[in-house]
Amino acid sequence: MFMQSVPVKLDEIYVPAKFRATLDPAKVEAIAESVISEGLKTPIQVRRDKERYVLIAGLHRLEAVRTLGEATIQAFIVAARLH
Repeated sequence: MFMQSVPVKLDEIYVPAKFRATLDPAKVEAIAESVISEGLKTPIQVRRDKERYVLIAGLHRLEAVRTLGEATIQAFIVAARLH
């Protein structure tokens, strides 16, 4: 099954604390440079929450796009896991 990416506003994406702790500024900078020259190749993954999206994968891509001053990012919307 093919997933379609959609633009999501950066200010609607919540980043869980467990992800924020792993942020590597050097990696963000390298990805930002790649986005400038080649564009964002792989959309991030988010799941829908009540009034926002929750980041599932792609912290460094999200932060790279944020540092470039963009308002939106391409994202795959995935279903929440059932426990």
